[in-house]
Amino acid sequence: MAYLSCISMLDISEFKRWFNQAIHTYNSAQRDHEDGDFDWACFKFQQAAEFALKAFLRSTGKIGAGHSLLRLIEEIETVGIRTDEIKKCSLTLEKFYIPTRYPDAYPEGSPYEFYDTEEAKKALECSSKIIEFVRKIYDEHVEEVEKERKG
Repeated sequence: MAYLSCISMLDISEFKRWFNQAIHTYNSAQRDHEDGDFDWACFKFQQAAEFALKAFLRSTGKIGAGHSLLRLIEEIETVGIRTDEIKKCSLTLEKFYIPTRYPDAYPEGSPYEFYDTEEAKKALECSSKIIEFVRKIYDEHVEEVEKERKG
């Protein structure tokens, strides 16, 4: 995994701090989905993906500022990691950041009226895909750093 060789330091505690929050938020979103709170489930699945992406970025010394999953992915790409497999999911989840929470995002009605189990399921699948992607690239990163230290 030489594409990560430009990053020689690794902040494991920062990764764990953010990644654990991603998992906690994901689990909370699953409970919201099961309870029929689809708007909150969609928002929290977006948040879980955001926290996972930030976990990786912050572990490598990058800021990971903002809430746009696309921007966070672009920042990950600057260290040579291909993100094609999660781009579509990031686009799906981007749409859940604001309108799931703010009534004025719609001409009338409240956010909870505009979300259903299908959308929440799609958000769950996308969030899961991004979290697993981050877990994979982080594990690869750890292996690469360990090889550099030993070798």
